[in-house]
Amino acid sequence: MHHTHRTFRAVLFAGLLLCFGSSGAFAAGVKNIKLGVVTWIGYGPLYIAESLDLWKKHGLKVRLQNFTDPALLPAAIASGALDGGLLTYDQLVGQVAKGGRMRAVMPLDFSNGGDAIVATLDVKGIPDVKGQKVAFAPLSPSDFLLAFALRKHGLKDGDVQPIGTGPEAVPSAMASGQVKIGVTYEPMISQITAMDGGKRFHVIYSSKQSPGLLSDVLVFTDKAIKDRPDLIKGVMRGYLEALEMIRTRPNEAAKVIGKALGITEAEVLEQQTAIYALTLPEMLKAFTRSSDAESFYVACDAIADILKAKGQIPAVPKCETTMDTRYIESELARK
Repeated sequence: MHHTHRTFRAVLFAGLLLCFGSSGAFAAGVKNIKLGVVTWIGYGPLYIAESLDLWKKHGLKVRLQNFTDPALLPAAIASGALDGGLLTYDQLVGQVAKGGRMRAVMPLDFSNGGDAIVATLDVKGIPDVKGQKVAFAPLSPSDFLLAFALRKHGLKDGDVQPIGTGPEAVPSAMASGQVKIGVTYEPMISQITAMDGGKRFHVIYSSKQSPGLLSDVLVFTDKAIKDRPDLIKGVMRGYLEALEMIRTRPNEAAKVIGKALGITEAEVLEQQTAIYALTLPEMLKAFTRSSDAESFYVACDAIADILKAKGQIPAVPKCETTMDTRYIESELARK
């Protein structure tokens, strides 16, 4: 009897040690949280905040969990397997349209050439894509960009043969000659265009040609938005501090980002020109209804039309249900 009692106490003690001792996290009141991401140059501030532990002073230990398939990310946020995550706005519109109870609390960036359709040199433009195989990740921003570009040139989704592959696998599919056309984003675009001394592939269409359409947002479930304000504020503050570092100490910041993405400091600085990171006041403007291309309301309508036409959503959602400005407003009030 005494023996089992002692074993139980030992197990209990070991369990307590696990809670308190190992990480010191519990004792220090630091919350361990997981945010889902994909490999993307626009997430530079997040890589910095994680690497330099910028979230610590906000009581958070944030781990970025990388998804090689962007389509799996929304479900992981919805199920609570993640505390929150980063989605492209088109993904979020798709989720909300299907009844997903999540919304964006902060827009991060606009893609300005950071997403692109890349092809062999003989493919001169979108009209030449007709009838060809195209490699891209289904239900990702690449899928959406392709659909948008085809429509702009009077073509339909059925005019191409989709080859489903992860965004990070597009470079190898193209290098092997399996496909002549691929859709992906940075840092993968640069990998493709640099092959064979830049003499084999080129960009035929990019997000530069559709400003405001592709963007990244910080997403939490409606429940988290209501119940976990400190967590959300902390995540946003760490991000904004890292963004400030990119602005004021670009080279130092690029070193940290390069390490996270496995590219050089110079490549980081070059690829960062393909995105436009929003400042806090611009974030509020982006989430305000207007007819500017920079307003998410404009993008929301364009996205919903295409997703509905593609049969990916049953109905067009109310755009205001995809975003929540109260956290941006409270950060602006602190300034």
